[in-house]
Amino acid sequence: MASTSTGWYPVARATDVGTTPLPVGAGGRAFVVVRLRLEGEVSAFPARCPHRLVPLATATVRDGRLRCPAHGWGFDGEGRCVDIPSLGATGTPPPRADLATPWAVEERHGWVWLAPDRTALPSPPRPAAPPSPERPPAPAGPPGPVFDNLDPSLEHAWHPVALSRELRPGGWLQVRLLGRNRTLRREGPVLSVEPPVHGVRERLGVIWLAPAEPADVPLEVPEAADRRFVSRWLPPLRSPGPAGPMADTFLDATHGPFVHAATIDPSDGAEVGFPEVRREPGGFTSVQEQWCDNPVDPEVARGGRPLRQRRRTSYTFRAPFQLRLRQEFLDSGATTTIVYLLQPEDLDSSRLYVCLLLSTGPGQPLPTPATAAGQIALQQRILDEDIRSQAALQLAGLPLDGRDELHVPADARGVALRQALCDFVAVSRRQLAA
Repeated sequence: MASTSTGWYPVARATDVGTTPLPVGAGGRAFVVVRLRLEGEVSAFPARCPHRLVPLATATVRDGRLRCPAHGWGFDGEGRCVDIPSLGATGTPPPRADLATPWAVEERHGWVWLAPDRTALPSPPRPAAPPSPERPPAPAGPPGPVFDNLDPSLEHAWHPVALSRELRPGGWLQVRLLGRNRTLRREGPVLSVEPPVHGVRERLGVIWLAPAEPADVPLEVPEAADRRFVSRWLPPLRSPGPAGPMADTFLDATHGPFVHAATIDPSDGAEVGFPEVRREPGGFTSVQEQWCDNPVDPEVARGGRPLRQRRRTSYTFRAPFQLRLRQEFLDSGATTTIVYLLQPEDLDSSRLYVCLLLSTGPGQPLPTPATAAGQIALQQRILDEDIRSQAALQLAGLPLDGRDELHVPADARGVALRQALCDFVAVSRRQLAA
């Protein structure tokens, strides 16, 4: 490695740097180097996007810009943010959206060199021996505290730990919650758990545990008792990361055209108006209307309705990790409700329960088994994409300090999520001190 006193660090062979971002390290800091055009000059960027701290090693190059894979933010060779899709064609990125690039990047002597900070030496020194680049460090997370899967406040909440059908009469089941193993047993109608907890119950087809006196507000799902809906639980999934960022993803309406480009029609667009958010006890509700394709409407195939239809989406969130998403197709009358429940197992593991509740509309027959199976298969593909996206984040938890991330108007629900979790932590602490 070049002497650190020069301020220049060899980070990669020049021939190894192309139009795919390459993670590198310089002075103990993480960067990516990339060519924004074939055979163009090398650009260097910090390892994470300032928006949701997504690692830019998974970014792509398009039209001479570096594109964040999560929300499509575009950066030029100087690190300036020149495009935020959720703001629309006329939106102006805020100054904080620009990337804090290293002081200089040079391609010399067959190597790419970085000077992270201002240095007196105007160009890299000629090495006396082949350089030895430092190992790329992991992208640095937020400087402030995060809400992780072992936060003490989570003791004071009801958590899903299994679907009811997973525990048969007379049987037992081992579950993981907040870093501890517990054993569930069912003897007739009675549930028990070891080691003991404050409470155990069944609700919405799910078994729940509250390690200590709960301070949360339960999520209500009116569709579960509505005979116009059929319900289907997906097989439980596991995400290799904390529950907070996953909940943030489910509340986000702008990642679809990028994370789910192969599953959801990108023509739905990434531009999103300012979402309405109404705070409620234990969380919030948000309602948003937009145009989207509705290919599952049978009248589309018959020519009775256009493919492009109006959709109203209502989000109901209850801290810490319960979400109901209701999609009403205003032209056909059909409704799809999705319930997301997250179980914080360990710092690096969360279990996910998802229920689909489907209705074809007032006065219409119930959805057929084939229709339900098709919707389940679609949701399974979407969830698999979300889990892969979460695995790439490499975050220990959800940042709660608003200065650690950059928020834009379309992030109103993400901001509300962070505030709801702050409120939940405060209530839990007061209850613990009482």
